[in-house]
Amino acid sequence: MMPTPAAPAPPRNLASATLRSVGLAGNKRKATDSEGDAKMRDATHHDKPGGRKTNSRLRSHRMNPIEQYKNTGPSSAKATAGRKAVAAAAASDSLSIRGASRVGSSLSSTRARRNAVSESPSRIPVRASVSTVAKLREFVHSRWNPEARFLNLEAMSQDPIVKKNHLTVPGVISHRNMQDAAREAAVLYKLASELKPEVQTLSLANNNLRGDHLKSLNHYLPKLENLSLVNNQLRVMRDLDHIAARKGKMVHLRELLLGGNPVRETEYQHNRGEQYRLEMARRFTTLELLDQEPIMKISFDVPEAASSSSTPVPVTKSTSFPLPMGGSFITGVDGVLINNFLMRYFPTFDNQRAGLIDVYDDASYFSYSVNATIPIRARIQGLHYKMANNKKLVWNNWFTAVEGGSRNLNRLQGGEMTHRSLHTGPQAIMETLCKLPGTRHDMASTSEKFCIDAFPVKHGTSMALMLVVHGEFTEVGPEGIRSFDRTFLLAPAADGSRAKAAGWDVAILNDQLMVRAYSSPEVWAMGPLQVQAQGPVQKPKPIPTPVLPPAQQAALDAVPELQRPMVLELCRRSGLTVSYSVECLVGNSWDLDRAWANFEAVKTTLPPDAFTAVI
Repeated sequence: MMPTPAAPAPPRNLASATLRSVGLAGNKRKATDSEGDAKMRDATHHDKPGGRKTNSRLRSHRMNPIEQYKNTGPSSAKATAGRKAVAAAAASDSLSIRGASRVGSSLSSTRARRNAVSESPSRIPVRASVSTVAKLREFVHSRWNPEARFLNLEAMSQDPIVKKNHLTVPGVISHRNMQDAAREAAVLYKLASELKPEVQTLSLANNNLRGDHLKSLNHYLPKLENLSLVNNQLRVMRDLDHIAARKGKMVHLRELLLGGNPVRETEYQHNRGEQYRLEMARRFTTLELLDQEPIMKISFDVPEAASSSSTPVPVTKSTSFPLPMGGSFITGVDGVLINNFLMRYFPTFDNQRAGLIDVYDDASYFSYSVNATIPIRARIQGLHYKMANNKKLVWNNWFTAVEGGSRNLNRLQGGEMTHRSLHTGPQAIMETLCKLPGTRHDMASTSEKFCIDAFPVKHGTSMALMLVVHGEFTEVGPEGIRSFDRTFLLAPAADGSRAKAAGWDVAILNDQLMVRAYSSPEVWAMGPLQVQAQGPVQKPKPIPTPVLPPAQQAALDAVPELQRPMVLELCRRSGLTVSYSVECLVGNSWDLDRAWANFEAVKTTLPPDAFTAVI
């Protein structure tokens, strides 16, 4: 006889449905016990049918009108009371830095729980309790020296008050969320801002601080004069941007200590200590002492009485500058030397750049910078729309053609790129020049497109020549026109040098190129220089070019192109012939002012044939 099979177990969903029908199981709760039965609710509560518990949690949102009508949630009075309790807890804390979470070991007991199950604790904004703030304030006051106006917050984690009260201070846990760490630091900075008199000197040494810990330092202590950040974890220059005067922060800072930080030690380990100090001086413009060493300042011996800062400046209604725009300024050097150099350098630069290697000194420097912003004057005149080929120009070739790229210090903000964009020695300079886009300088066509300034300067124990060229060139390929500024520092080519052997009269010590968007050469045109006026701006009337007799014109054509404007100007002002004007300028080192003064002194002794009629 076959055994009678056991009755099959009822399905689980049937048991759950049965329990739900009598109100002993929740509709949304899943089975959790080991036997598979639905978890039963406590039937001892009789405030609701089926023994269901009343929801004891406060709602985190304002009740809808329909909920109040149905009376399905906590009463509006209870909800209002809960909100008032939260507000009272927040108001009791005088340190109202939003999101200053986990600054102490205890939380306010009156704080309402919101989304306690669904959200992680790190996302719940909490405030420091009254007791925690009091303990932190006690700690800050214990480190305060009001006579010296010195707040010593060194090695905060080792302080007895911090250890006794289990307080969390900035930098203790290196893997903490940096946003939370910045808030912890802000709590201490705000407490420090309450001290009287104001904090003048602050030490944050030996605290394992990073850049984010300094975010709010300027906000709470903007008048700080002395700051020590010794032995922390500031790794790159960007970590100091939160307190850099160059960004409008800590404008009263006079002394800064950074010893023991990677941002300093790495530079000194790579023999870049001087560059580090220069970069720090650039970022902290008011700094006088860096790591206990003075910062060298460039000053001028101007009497204090000469300062006009307190003297009111009368408002002028002039539409032009008091002095007209002059021509090229060449003094202290023979203009023929300048002409020979430029007329050889730029054609070689355009056609065979590698052939310039001999003119660069063994210790020469080269850098270039790009300014892609269209000048305001050129934008108003619409030059870039009128010149069809300029629409084809792109800047990418100038920014990326060379390793290190454009040396625009306003954009580089220090770091390795500052060093890589400065090229030293003829070989490195040639490699850089040959990678730049092709150019074509039209030096021979007209002198109006170029402006040249040349004057002697002191270079070490000897003299050198500063040569500045403003002009334009055509970029090969797109055939668009760009403007440029080129600054050379030249020295006489020494006997036996490569430059002398190659036929150069000078050697280049320093070469700096600025490439920029096109602007008209009228900005340096001789004559009145108009300023922005309220009404319509009228173009200045150009100074008429003197018309010379044929014989004089032939003599002028024999003068180098770059010297012709000066010869013409002296002819116009003095009435001298071209040959006498050239002789006068040569005798006065091509200094137009000296030549004019010399002419005024001797004009009564000159023969009649020294003068010519200018039509």
